[in-house]
Amino acid sequence: MLSWSELGFMTKILSNQWILKRRPHWDRLSSLLSQSDASGLGQLSRAELQELALLYRQVAADLSVLRQDATARTYAQHVNQLLARAHHIIYSGRKTNLRTLFRFLRDEYPAIFQQQIGFVLASLAVSVAWGLLGAAVTSARPEFMRHFVGPAMIATMERHRMWTESIVSIAPMETSHIMTNNLSVCFAIFAGGIVFGLGTFFYLYVNGMMLGVIGAACSQYGMSLALWSFVAPHGSLELPSIIIAGGAGFRLGHAMLFPGPLRWKESVARGGIEATRLVSGIIPMLVVAGCLEGFFSPSRAPVWLKFTVGGLLFTLLLTWLFRPVKAVPASA
Repeated sequence: MLSWSELGFMTKILSNQWILKRRPHWDRLSSLLSQSDASGLGQLSRAELQELALLYRQVAADLSVLRQDATARTYAQHVNQLLARAHHIIYSGRKTNLRTLFRFLRDEYPAIFQQQIGFVLASLAVSVAWGLLGAAVTSARPEFMRHFVGPAMIATMERHRMWTESIVSIAPMETSHIMTNNLSVCFAIFAGGIVFGLGTFFYLYVNGMMLGVIGAACSQYGMSLALWSFVAPHGSLELPSIIIAGGAGFRLGHAMLFPGPLRWKESVARGGIEATRLVSGIIPMLVVAGCLEGFFSPSRAPVWLKFTVGGLLFTLLLTWLFRPVKAVPASA
């Protein structure tokens, strides 16, 4: 059995080996910080910025280890100074303004969307599947709609009137409520990814079933044209926003379930960054959709005009999302 002195000696050896292994990462972080100090953060390449962010998180974890070793106090002070410099550069080096926001939406976001297209398509598939099932079951058994549609809405449909007619008279107030509600729904779908994607799946199920049930119910009451002419203007942006939010939730859930070669925490951190960047692009879409749903969709504008506006907006949306752009490096 080893004595306490022998155990202490072996611990010291292991500590030195760990420091030798981690020191190149500290030196690389120091090199990137010096480069940023000399020429500015904007002169770093995208790959170097991603490396800087990854090293910052890794070195922060190293510092917590060093602080537990009384013999590594000098190293802990050095690493702590590196982290202070990195924190200042990362969190105050780039100011957000309208110009940077515009550039992000114009140049970066389409690339982010295209990189995550697999998760967006998975979200679309789930929504469409549940929507078709809801429509099929409601068509076969009309009483099924009562599980998703309230008595007031059913009574309105029985009178062959749209339940949205009351929106016009209080459009400004209702528009604000619609925007808030849509943002809440989309971010709930996104945040549902934190429970391994199950929350996202559930919210997409509810949304898909609701849309399918209401579509089939309106068809039975001969109100399909009234429904879809109402949905077309704002739905051309609102529904894709929900699908994209679902894709972001699935990206987060995938990072939690399948970390691959990364450590679980690193996988979740990377997935969270990528999912957040993906969902951030839907905010302007929901603002426009909320204005349309409050003012234009329930108005007495001609049906052909509503479908034209919806079709034009959806075409512009696809043109923006699939425009040829340079790939954005995966988040570290």
